[in-house]
Amino acid sequence: MDSAEQPQIYLISPPVFDLDQFPDLLARVLDSTPVACVRMAMAGRDEDRIARAADALRAVTHARDIALVIDDHVLLAQRLGLDGVHLGDAAKSVRAARKTLGSDAIVGSFCGASRHDGLTAGEAGADYISFGPVGPGALGDGKVADLDLFQWWSEVIEVPVVAEGCLTPDIVRTFAPCTDFFGIGDEIWQADDPAVALAQLVAAMA
Repeated sequence: MDSAEQPQIYLISPPVFDLDQFPDLLARVLDSTPVACVRMAMAGRDEDRIARAADALRAVTHARDIALVIDDHVLLAQRLGLDGVHLGDAAKSVRAARKTLGSDAIVGSFCGASRHDGLTAGEAGADYISFGPVGPGALGDGKVADLDLFQWWSEVIEVPVVAEGCLTPDIVRTFAPCTDFFGIGDEIWQADDPAVALAQLVAAMA
């Protein structure tokens, strides 16, 4: 595959991380491999903690001219000057998020393995659609976003698509020709050296 067609990296934070250590780790990973966007996928509802984490990660990403989006918290994205929001409810809140954040913000939508939800979110104004998991696992309802979905999407739909969840080098190699981005998170953060783990996944795209 031509390098110009190689999917870009969409990095997803761990759901729980140490604010004293993770920003430095993120910086090292971002300096090791080109990354298009970072998503802060922090679990919990503690507004102060989420805001402090977003401030810390924004300093890292914006210093490198990399977009930072946040899971679901539309009002926090607006208040903290983040680049946008990643919505986990398929197409349900895309229009409202777009109205709140404006036309320049990034609004992404996770649509599981549903072609219908992806189309609906795209029509509602999502900048990208995320499908997953693309590998087998015990999370959610166990439904996998298969290769056929990505092949169809890449041939028919212009809205960029992200493949995420349960990625392995073999899966990356298989899906690389038909996805615009790989959403990479736990696959690297659970490794001893996340930068090395990311490099191994990137190498599988070639």
